[in-house]
Amino acid sequence: MAAFSRILLKLSGEVLRSGEECFAPLRLAAVAQALVSTVRTGVQTAVVVGGGNIFRGRNTAPDQTRTEADHIGMLATILNAGMLRFHIEAAGARCRVFAPRAVPPLAEAFDRRAALAALAAGDVVLLGGGTGNPCFSTDSAAALRAVELAADAVLKGTLVDGVYDKDPNRHADARRFDSLTFDEVLRRDLKVMDQTAVALCREYGMKVVVFDITDPLNLVRVVTGSLQGSVIHSGRAAAH
Repeated sequence: MAAFSRILLKLSGEVLRSGEECFAPLRLAAVAQALVSTVRTGVQTAVVVGGGNIFRGRNTAPDQTRTEADHIGMLATILNAGMLRFHIEAAGARCRVFAPRAVPPLAEAFDRRAALAALAAGDVVLLGGGTGNPCFSTDSAAALRAVELAADAVLKGTLVDGVYDKDPNRHADARRFDSLTFDEVLRRDLKVMDQTAVALCREYGMKVVVFDITDPLNLVRVVTGSLQGSVIHSGRAAAH
């Protein structure tokens, strides 16, 4: 039995990359199959897609062009949504792509009622274009859309298996949290999500589950309760 009825997956663009391939066909197919399998468990599934496999404006653009760079990054996320749609449909599921503004023929303008209707109909809902505004990350877009769509949780698929007190790839003594509060994330300045996203999730009591999506089927394991990621919540932190 699924642990959630409706989720918002924040999918890092890097998950779709392999080596020098921005759009790695095997990665795209594996992620698409995981999304289709998740929907078939009965979980309504929306996805905010990042664009880091294509473009990271904050790392490459001078400060004075940050606004323009962010718009390019938003376009990158729409490209990723469009590529994922091909693979989701090839895997046998229906898919709708939304963006803050219509980008025909790739994406329709986001409408909360239309997105909820698509979720209820069993479609995978892909959300590209971030919030539609510069200076806001796709983490913030994920928090915003999760609140708008009344998701049970934001599931953040990353390249590590949860939240650590320091980078586990650089520090052998890094400690993993099974559970912690949003306040603790802010106090420790943990880089799991940007502070705007954390504040929004905390304000609306939106639980966040961080898990390793390098194996895309981990998404199915999380929603069915057979895999436990790190849970960020509004209550008292559990031991870790």
